[in-house]
Amino acid sequence: MAPAGNLEKLKMAIRYGADAVYIGGQAYGLRSRAGNFSYEEMKEGIEFAHNRKAKVYVAANMVAHEGDSEGAGNFFKTLRDIGIDAVIVSDPAMIAICFEAAPGLPVHLSTQASATNYKTLEFWRQEGLERVVLAREVGIEEIKEMRRYTDVEIEAFIHGAMCISYSGRCTLSNHMANRDANRGGCAQSCRWKYDLFEMDGPTPKTLIPVNAEPFSMSAVDLSMLHHIPDMIEAGVNSLKIEGRMKSIHYVSTVSNVYRRVVDAYCEDPDHFVFDPAWEEEIWKVAQRDLSTGFYYQVPTEKEQLFGKPRKIPKYTFAAQVMAYDPDTKVATLQQRNNFGVGEEVEFYGPGFVHFKQVVHDLWDEDGIAIDRAPNPMMMTVRMTVDRPVEPYFLMRKK
Repeated sequence: MAPAGNLEKLKMAIRYGADAVYIGGQAYGLRSRAGNFSYEEMKEGIEFAHNRKAKVYVAANMVAHEGDSEGAGNFFKTLRDIGIDAVIVSDPAMIAICFEAAPGLPVHLSTQASATNYKTLEFWRQEGLERVVLAREVGIEEIKEMRRYTDVEIEAFIHGAMCISYSGRCTLSNHMANRDANRGGCAQSCRWKYDLFEMDGPTPKTLIPVNAEPFSMSAVDLSMLHHIPDMIEAGVNSLKIEGRMKSIHYVSTVSNVYRRVVDAYCEDPDHFVFDPAWEEEIWKVAQRDLSTGFYYQVPTEKEQLFGKPRKIPKYTFAAQVMAYDPDTKVATLQQRNNFGVGEEVEFYGPGFVHFKQVVHDLWDEDGIAIDRAPNPMMMTVRMTVDRPVEPYFLMRKK
């Protein structure tokens, strides 16, 4: 299951291998600054997904205060009527409203509800929920125990940002920025840089050495890339990628990689071998260092962003293929970042297709030869591509 912050990301995630996507409506979710979807956009996304045998879920997982649930009944009813496959909810009142107003619409429990044991899963199954998204604090052995005692569907995160608080139950943003993290407005105060001061004396004295990195309470990102067999064998039904705020470069790359890993294991579990190329690909879009979170141990200081990053992104998203002429080997590209003649670029597409080449030539919209495409998101350019590409292949550069 891949994140989809807008319609473009939804389509890209499914093209690159996602079986399902989760999106946000324009209310009741936790990503108020994501693109989010109107009902018309949802309809288009549902049609696109269902035509490709994929599903669309809507996150309505805010913790509702007085007045926040106004209109929620009509919201859930509309989602059911336009064909949404399920809603992801955390607040018991919102769950009750959904069942009453939109019977027949499947409900999944959000990770915000902090489900960490099989009795909790059984409780929600008996209440009528089909699936539970586990708290991020759950370990592999705990998942195995849950599976022994309940048959409710289990969804668990495998990749993306981790919250330094307990499954998103943080109020630091409320205190520091007057933005409620549990109602969609998190300012990510834990990601900020902080100085440390000694307050004795007439003026504060900084205790951070010159040229040192400021302190942070931020967690590194989660990656279970090496451990997908463990997740599958533990009984996880849905493998979830975080990142509705991320770019189509991120969504396409991560979906592409995990699709490849899952398929490789399921096709032949006894002879599964991890391909180092999968990890290399993930690092092309990784924003922070990576760890396995709580799955195998309680995280230590090594799973926090102290000091300078140990890894940095290797590539930037440069262009998207719009068309390709096999006779002339010329591709039409929508530019996303600055690139030019003489630079090495990499094309990639669904099915883990990759190849590198040097940019030999460039033409602008009028067919005039140019050395560089300097206007991101504003130019359509053409260039010779060494191997066949297809619409929606992406191009990146170092």
